[in-house]
Amino acid sequence: MSKSIVLLPGDGIGPEVVGEAVKVIGALKSRHGLDAEMRHAPIGGSAYDETGEPLPERTLELCREADAILLGAVGGRKWDAIDYPLRPEQGLLALRSKLELFANLRPAIAYARLSPASSLHPRLVAGLDLMIVRELTGGIYFGEPRGIREEDGERIGFNTLVYSESEIERIARKAFKVAAKRRCRVCSVDKANVLESSRLWRETVGRVGRDFMNCELTHMYVDNAAMQLVREPKQFDVIVTGNMFGDILSDIAAQLTGSIGMLPSASLGKRSQGLYEPIHGSAPDIAGQDKANPLAAILSVAMLLRHSLDEPDLADRVQSAVARVIEQGCRTSDIYRGDGKRVGTREMGDAVVTALVE
Repeated sequence: MSKSIVLLPGDGIGPEVVGEAVKVIGALKSRHGLDAEMRHAPIGGSAYDETGEPLPERTLELCREADAILLGAVGGRKWDAIDYPLRPEQGLLALRSKLELFANLRPAIAYARLSPASSLHPRLVAGLDLMIVRELTGGIYFGEPRGIREEDGERIGFNTLVYSESEIERIARKAFKVAAKRRCRVCSVDKANVLESSRLWRETVGRVGRDFMNCELTHMYVDNAAMQLVREPKQFDVIVTGNMFGDILSDIAAQLTGSIGMLPSASLGKRSQGLYEPIHGSAPDIAGQDKANPLAAILSVAMLLRHSLDEPDLADRVQSAVARVIEQGCRTSDIYRGDGKRVGTREMGDAVVTALVE
């Protein structure tokens, strides 16, 4: 039976990078037997402009029916002044929540030929391969109460950081299962020396860890984890952490690899259906200029094939094609350091397609 992929190009560079990912999916369909159909739907700022909502009901409907979802990016300065509930980012947060996509997998892999693009010495990043498992539907981004109120003549902004045992347990189990297929090491990151929610996090992860005795479990405060990521990143295998901490640490990990334009992600829930997206954001300053790096979106396709469409061989093909293109010296501006050939978004996508069909 044909699989269904919903494409959510979104805003900024989103449509450009999704366009290159679609080329790759097309090549897999025509040359490697992938049986999948694609449908487009609006989300974010473009959806707000079209419908007045960042997540139209029709988009949500299509996503619920799909086997997998590929998203580009949402947001941009154009929508900064609109009311908070209607901002583009709220469309993405609502989609994750309504589909119950509680686990965000963010791999950080440093390709040997791209080590000069990293902010760190090549010795520290060569061979880096770590996975951040971020809780995605709880924590301070969703906690209530939240808002801005006036008190004693001044405005006060407030948010609530809250986690239940069940939320912590399910993300911990996901992290241990991921680690079991890697090097069996899990580092749980929290702020248990200050936050009650983190103390519950640490206790719960420790209890879940006793069900995975083949995996080594360590704990680390988030400030130390941020320092250790730039001091000795290869000490980590799988990092599991909450929503806000994971958001920050995964961007640090991205820079270790040379560019945030290289990192894909998968948001997974109880079903095999998942939401796949590059983590680089909408980058409106370079939108429409053929400058964006499409490799994170293309590698997101590889994760989509592996986790939602049960096509591990095709996922390997995509990853190998990306590695081959990097080895050949193709470089978008974000990873160009005077070596190889500087290319644009479209040419990079074409190079991956060529590597796929050779």
